[in-house]
Amino acid sequence: MTDIITIIGGGLAGSEAAWQAAQSGLHVKLYEMRPINPTGAHLSGDLAELVCSNSLGSNLPDRASGVLKAELRTMDSLLLQCAEATALPAGAALAVDREAFARMATERIANHPNIEVIRAEMKEIPDTPVIIASGPLTSESLSQSIAKLSGEEHLFFFDAIAPIVHAESINMDVAFRASRYDKGDSEEGDYINCPFTKEEYYAFVDALQSAERIELRSFEAAIKAGVKAGQFFEGCLPVEVIAERGVDSLAFGPMRPVGLRDPRTGKRPYAVVQLRQDNLAGSLYNLVGFQTNLKFPEQKRVLRMIPGLDHAEFERYGQMHRNTFIASPKLLRPTLQHITRDDLFFAGQITGVEGYMGNIATGLLAGINMARLAQGQSLLTLPNETMLGALCHYVTHASLKDFQPMKANFGILPPLENLPKKIGKHERGQLYAERAAQALNGYLTHAMSLREGLQPDEAISHQ
Repeated sequence: MTDIITIIGGGLAGSEAAWQAAQSGLHVKLYEMRPINPTGAHLSGDLAELVCSNSLGSNLPDRASGVLKAELRTMDSLLLQCAEATALPAGAALAVDREAFARMATERIANHPNIEVIRAEMKEIPDTPVIIASGPLTSESLSQSIAKLSGEEHLFFFDAIAPIVHAESINMDVAFRASRYDKGDSEEGDYINCPFTKEEYYAFVDALQSAERIELRSFEAAIKAGVKAGQFFEGCLPVEVIAERGVDSLAFGPMRPVGLRDPRTGKRPYAVVQLRQDNLAGSLYNLVGFQTNLKFPEQKRVLRMIPGLDHAEFERYGQMHRNTFIASPKLLRPTLQHITRDDLFFAGQITGVEGYMGNIATGLLAGINMARLAQGQSLLTLPNETMLGALCHYVTHASLKDFQPMKANFGILPPLENLPKKIGKHERGQLYAERAAQALNGYLTHAMSLREGLQPDEAISHQ
């Protein structure tokens, strides 16, 4: 097999895959069609641009996202290093300055001697070794090529982007800084909170339900059908869709007030909208969990009903876009190889893995496995007890009938055995984390011993 490979897509998965393959000695041609061919969701031509939130999820070791991060640290993820180098205050979460993060990733990748970044659209799947990490906004021509190869129709869901406001336009006489349960890196709190009274909340929900939405033309019927069929990914539901489920749905969802007290009243608000810092300068804040597809004038009108945002200035309005992913349970192996082509890998959101860290993680595994294939080594199929192994197992073994994008969560791991009858959520999470770490370290030690012809105890000394 040649030591020259192609990677299609310079998002999170493609960037991580390129780095891992290049670090293993392969020569990588990384194709990214932006900025020549914009997607409508991206704002720049940088590699690894974060389109939706700037949060990469919890950093706590007893949370699913924290477990996945620990695994990526063990496996030397480039993008996790970039994220931690550009981190912003976000309580227990890892949030980044999205521009600084993308710039750093772009510089590291573009300056790698084994990587050539090619700014052009790859319209067809080449017959040479390739990793497809084109993401949820895969171009129409490449989508057709994938469909032709697989003989399967794509699945799809619709994703939405949250608005961003200028910090100076937030009324801090109404809004207040705090982290839930006072868990944050700064004394004053990492989030800006906009508190609602009961009356304000119901007036806001009423306005949200009746506001005009952007017409999606050919997608419109599919959206309506998608709600019934469950083709919206629950983690990215537009707030107006959540509001349709019941007037209190938001108060128990993204607007839940638990762990917060309004310093003006000393009481917990009826509901709250949280704003998270979006850039290093602290001049921009995004509305957490507030993805929306309202028309832009309607967003300005309705979102200014949020207490503290009555004069908000918007840097970016929310929007909705179609996210495409393949029928991975029929098309992929847990190594992320296509079922009919050993030298064809898929990675990232197009596989049905959801969440920034899941995209990075599958890119890492695809890059490593491509290198191992090129070098005649056995490919990695990580244990199901690891979070990355469980994600890959899910997308390749789930029932296609109700296949939904999946992000890191403890529900996809094998159950823990011999648990005490009374055990708390955090204690259970810690046990999952300890088991995952043990499984990963043992597996990688064994894989290294096979590669280098070492005994397992010798391999440990080489880690």
